[in-house]
Amino acid sequence: MNVVAKDWVAIGDLTDIPRQGARVVKTDAGCIAVFRTVNDEVYALDDRCPHKGGPLSNGIVHGSSVTCPLHNWVFDLATGLAQGADEGAVLTTPAKVEGGKILLAVDALASRAAG
Repeated sequence: MNVVAKDWVAIGDLTDIPRQGARVVKTDAGCIAVFRTVNDEVYALDDRCPHKGGPLSNGIVHGSSVTCPLHNWVFDLATGLAQGADEGAVLTTPAKVEGGKILLAVDALASRAAG
């Protein structure tokens, strides 16, 4: 995924997150779940399902989606949109990998903290 952002902050190594797994990053705006797919793509979403507040970082990663561990809502990792008949979305944060490091967009983190 090519994302245009002015500044990026490293949050760890790609290998810190198992394939099809997630880790949580605590920010001023709340917790962000950072996901790694089987193809080493990285995505970052709010770690709270809008349905019942389930921790998405504890969900099951499959393809480019994650299933909430509480009520099985499925979210697209790239867009944050709920899939299927469910309605809802979670905020996303631009993420990328460079030199084996996971980077998050600083401007997106700042705007979340301000909102």
